[in-house]
Amino acid sequence: MTKEIKISTEYITLGQFLKLADVISTGGMAKWFLSEHQIFVNGELENRRGKKLIKEDVVEIPEFGSFIIKS
Repeated sequence: MTKEIKISTEYITLGQFLKLADVISTGGMAKWFLSEHQIFVNGELENRRGKKLIKEDVVEIPEFGSFIIKS
């Protein structure tokens, strides 16, 4: 099941997304998390915490689930 993550801005960074989606507990964990886990944005492997996510982007994290960005 895909979980919806609502944002109120034009975009959110992947690092901010991880915290908002409760995948990590603090923003400081983003760099470590990205180095230890595979994350796919719209089907492509992504490891940049500054990657901008916009509405309708799909983020898949094996063992954590699938998410879609909504406004």
